[in-house]
Amino acid sequence: MISAFANSMKVPELRRRILFTLAMIVVVRLGVQIPLPGIDVMELQKVIEASANASGPGAGLATVLTIFSGGGLQQCGIFALGIMPYISASIMTQLLSAVVPQWAKMVREEGGRQKMTKWTRAIAIVIALVQGWFLVGTLEHPERLQAVGLNIPADCQLVIDPGIQFALMTVLIMVAGTMFLMWIGDQITERGVGNGVSLIISVNIIHALPGAVTLAWKTLVYKDGAVVPMGAMLLVALIAFLIVVVALVVTVTQAQRRIPVQYAKRVMGNKMFNGATQYLPLKLNYSGVMPVIFATAILSLPQVLFSQIAHYNTTLQWIATKMNDWLNPASSGYYIISGLMIFFFSYFWVATMFQPSQIAEDLKRNGGYIPGIRPGPPTALFLDQTMQRLTFAGSAFLTLIYFLPSLLNIGGNIPYLVTQFFGGTSLLILVGVLLDMMRQVETTLLSRNYDGFLKKGKLKGKYGHIQGTGAAAGSRTVTVMWIVIALLVLAGAIAYNAMQ
Repeated sequence: MISAFANSMKVPELRRRILFTLAMIVVVRLGVQIPLPGIDVMELQKVIEASANASGPGAGLATVLTIFSGGGLQQCGIFALGIMPYISASIMTQLLSAVVPQWAKMVREEGGRQKMTKWTRAIAIVIALVQGWFLVGTLEHPERLQAVGLNIPADCQLVIDPGIQFALMTVLIMVAGTMFLMWIGDQITERGVGNGVSLIISVNIIHALPGAVTLAWKTLVYKDGAVVPMGAMLLVALIAFLIVVVALVVTVTQAQRRIPVQYAKRVMGNKMFNGATQYLPLKLNYSGVMPVIFATAILSLPQVLFSQIAHYNTTLQWIATKMNDWLNPASSGYYIISGLMIFFFSYFWVATMFQPSQIAEDLKRNGGYIPGIRPGPPTALFLDQTMQRLTFAGSAFLTLIYFLPSLLNIGGNIPYLVTQFFGGTSLLILVGVLLDMMRQVETTLLSRNYDGFLKKGKLKGKYGHIQGTGAAAGSRTVTVMWIVIALLVLAGAIAYNAMQ
């Protein structure tokens, strides 16, 4: 594996793709750290500390916001909305393509995916405008966050000069930041390594890892100025447990049910082709991490929405309070609702993306059949039943991993910021994105006669048909990008030292 990483820098095209991807990641993180104009940085630190020490439903909401904004929302950066509007728009377009016949027909037509992408981006702009306007109201009135369980100081004033000018300027900047993140995601997908949007989410998750490690050390091992032996043993046990969980996630992500397909002898022109046996791979976790992302996004929406409008009357305040009780990660209702949503979206994704009738028709047209199954509708029924069983097993595993952070946090001995890396959305996204990136790099290495990451077999990815479709960035472009980034970092360091 180490030699594969070394060989990846020997292929010029792959090296440029890797350097281009790293440059885009640096740009994303720089945008998170640049604060919005008109924000009081000193008051902002109080809100950051309140969200970091949150518990209950506030902790769950703060974790979701951290995942998709990478700390940009807590830092009030120009990328405060993150990639969340695009994720929400993707959910809406997927639902529309499943329930609206015109949308389903458009997807199947030639160029339908491109039209769907345009609609998704347009809807994302509308969602970003609405979320940006709500966020401006929160910045001007941070006490509204108390409705979702965050302990915000009553005298906190984040905005130096509130008003309509600040609102319009801030909304415009945040929407532009979200559009820029979408463009970066597309550029990474075409000219870099991996799926751009998923990689941005992964980078936003990883940014919290150093803080989680430090918090775990202070909470479990070095507490109140003294070393706790039992805490050290608990930390070692958690690390070992994390390794086991990651291994299970990788195994389930890569697991497949291989359906044998037999092809009859065919005569094409003057040549006769003997029949051969191939395999139709059906993934155990066909939908990937999308059901968890959908469930997380939808469950966080009521809390955010009612936190914005609860101050208008007592009825809305009562609804916001009840909403926090229902969506509390420690309540049984939260487990039931989120579990049902994960199962629903898993089957919904399979029903939308997996077409057994089309697969059966293609096999019949090419002279292929599944041994013991008649071609045509019986083959489609067999594939549909097999996928239904696989989806149930994959959904059950996703639900278990999704609940794992909350189960580890029973009793409140381990901070929620630490347990989120032991399962849930964070771990599933990180593992899936890393596997897809390694698969793309391995494919390029094998095509250039280099060894891959594994001695036996190949990595199986999900986005292979859309990654690396564009030409790699030129050497001059990559060099100029890194020079500009270095100058920006140097200017930021100088400005920071001047402020001290």
